[in-house]
Amino acid sequence: MASFTFGGHPLPLDGPVGAIAGAEVTAEGEAVMDFFEGFMIVMYFFETYLDLRQHAAHKQPILPKTLEGVISQEKFEKARAYSLDKSHLHFLHEFVTVVMNSAILLFRILPWFWKKSGSFLVLVGLDAENEILHTLAFLGGVMLWSKITNLPFSLYSTFVIETRHGFNKQTVWLYFRDMIKGMFLAVILGPPIVSAIIIIVQKGGPYLTIYLWGFMLVLSLVMMTIYPILIAPLFNKFTPLPEGELKEKIENLASSQKFPLKKLYVVDGSTRSSHSNAYMYGFFKNKRIVLYDTLIQQCKNNEEIVAVIAHELGHWKLNHTMYSFITLQLLTFLLFGGYTLVRNSTDLFRSFGFDTQPVIIGLIIFKYTVIPIQHLINFGFNLVTRSFEFQADAFGKKLGYSSALRAGLVTLQEVNLSTMNPDPWYSAYHYSHPPLVERLAALDEPDKNVDWPKLLVY
Repeated sequence: MASFTFGGHPLPLDGPVGAIAGAEVTAEGEAVMDFFEGFMIVMYFFETYLDLRQHAAHKQPILPKTLEGVISQEKFEKARAYSLDKSHLHFLHEFVTVVMNSAILLFRILPWFWKKSGSFLVLVGLDAENEILHTLAFLGGVMLWSKITNLPFSLYSTFVIETRHGFNKQTVWLYFRDMIKGMFLAVILGPPIVSAIIIIVQKGGPYLTIYLWGFMLVLSLVMMTIYPILIAPLFNKFTPLPEGELKEKIENLASSQKFPLKKLYVVDGSTRSSHSNAYMYGFFKNKRIVLYDTLIQQCKNNEEIVAVIAHELGHWKLNHTMYSFITLQLLTFLLFGGYTLVRNSTDLFRSFGFDTQPVIIGLIIFKYTVIPIQHLINFGFNLVTRSFEFQADAFGKKLGYSSALRAGLVTLQEVNLSTMNPDPWYSAYHYSHPPLVERLAALDEPDKNVDWPKLLVY
């Protein structure tokens, strides 16, 4: 192909760049590429507009009235400074990302990289016609490129911004050790997963959607099982919560709600960051609760910690995790169904510059086709999860932890220097959790008669 168009303008491709595209692209294919490129640019400008609104909100030096007397002006100013630093880096990162992604589409980098990965296999004496080997070489290169291009932003975020604001606790050695461990895990876990997907697509026939969905369902359940047992301990140390008042209160709370608590752990999050968190995991009657050591250190008393756990128990009691998991599985099934409709589209592959139809490339191309839908899905999920957060807060309040939960939320907001006056448009689009001012207002509302077992809001 000697030339292609972008925005309706022909662009010559001579020399090595002209060798990037190995397939003749039709006018319809060019129109498809123009749509993907155009939509990417439109979404970039839309989200940048929201980012600018959020940035302007960060610059406002006035503490929201709801937080007056709750958050000190000093903490508010520190949170503003932290948010502004992150915002500046975010603008640069998003600009570089959209330029790189546009270049990947514009100059047909994907087919070029696919061919180069095949050449690499030939160079080392392996069979480039073996799709599994070819795919693994391609993905290995993509992973390496992704790590390299993201590294400057990650390093600046960790060792400049997070350090400047007192959050970063990890050394450069620990940072790179974690990165190497992550890449090692990808090398160990990736090949069998990728191989299975390729074989399923090649052999799936008319039931491909069911086979793909079934495989991903089993894989997600397996990963949810082994991650806290085998993977998470590679990065953090988990120790049982010592005997004492805190452990007794959490166990009593769990028992009162018939939560099948088997283990209470403390994780050494402080070795990497002073940010705090708590979570629970496990299936059926084998549940665990994990507290960050930073959470224990930062909360003013045990009641605040127990109130945070009461909130988490609310998610379990109200089946939020189950509803989210089922919804995700339904969406996954529908997406795989959509993939089966386009995976054999020669024109679609040619529009991206491919004269062959590898499975992994088909999945990547399909990802581009559903980007518009994905934005809507993400927005819908955020609406649902914000509703779930309000419900979990109300559950904690129902158990008598209103004041402690209120204090705990304020403490977490302060110590994490979270945004305290977000732009309403930005938060509506991006936030999976309601802003603090909204959560405090909801906790201050009079109790309502709610049939909790039947409560489900979508």
